[in-house]
Amino acid sequence: MAEQETLRVDIADGVATLTLNRPEQKNALNTPMRDGLREAVQSIRADRSIRAVVLRGAGTDFCSGGDIRAMNVTDADAGRDRMDDLHGWIAMLSDLDRPVVAAVDGVAYGAGFSLALLADFIVASPRARFCMPFMKVGLVPDCGALYTLPRVVGMARARELVFSAREVRAEEAKQMGVVFEIVEQERLFARADQMARSLASASPAAYALTKRALNQSFDSDLRAMLELESLGQGVAFTTAYHKEAVRRFKEKEAPLFQWATE
Repeated sequence: MAEQETLRVDIADGVATLTLNRPEQKNALNTPMRDGLREAVQSIRADRSIRAVVLRGAGTDFCSGGDIRAMNVTDADAGRDRMDDLHGWIAMLSDLDRPVVAAVDGVAYGAGFSLALLADFIVASPRARFCMPFMKVGLVPDCGALYTLPRVVGMARARELVFSAREVRAEEAKQMGVVFEIVEQERLFARADQMARSLASASPAAYALTKRALNQSFDSDLRAMLELESLGQGVAFTTAYHKEAVRRFKEKEAPLFQWATE
């Protein structure tokens, strides 16, 4: 994958790190960055050697949202086209059948908050701040937040966060379930990488099947989820990973997967 000026793509040991790279603008999303994210997500989806993804921002912030100064939407059709250009890779990232960890330092505002919510886990520094400020500029939450936010915090809390447009600090975000873990700033990116590498050692089939089933859970009934469970487990039982994991268990050897505790 070619490196984009506004998006750094680094791949090491099966982990792809996507770094939003406009630190002087608090990593606000502009068109080149959006294009870079689309290309990166498409490439990752097609590259099975990549086993996990880390999202982060350069400098002291994650992402301050869309670059309002660069927005030049003249009519409703143009506004819809602008969003449709985003939706393909956003859906791909949300559905990606591999672990995604977001490391949030500083601001995660607007589309930046939405982008973080697409990850499986958000680790944040104590100075992380989350906000859905769309009401302040007369816009609708975007980048998938209308789907992800209620599923993470519940509908009542999602309404409050969207309609009040208030800022939420890291500790409160953790209490809401937005943030998985708070890590000191100097260890944040190392911890996100550690988590990604740990998750990358999990069974690719089991992780993919479980993630996709969980993503459908709120839109399904019990019988549909039991059917997914049966189909998924049927596949997982046949994998070489499962057979090797069982062998190691019986022989009292180190497991293939071990969660990365700090």
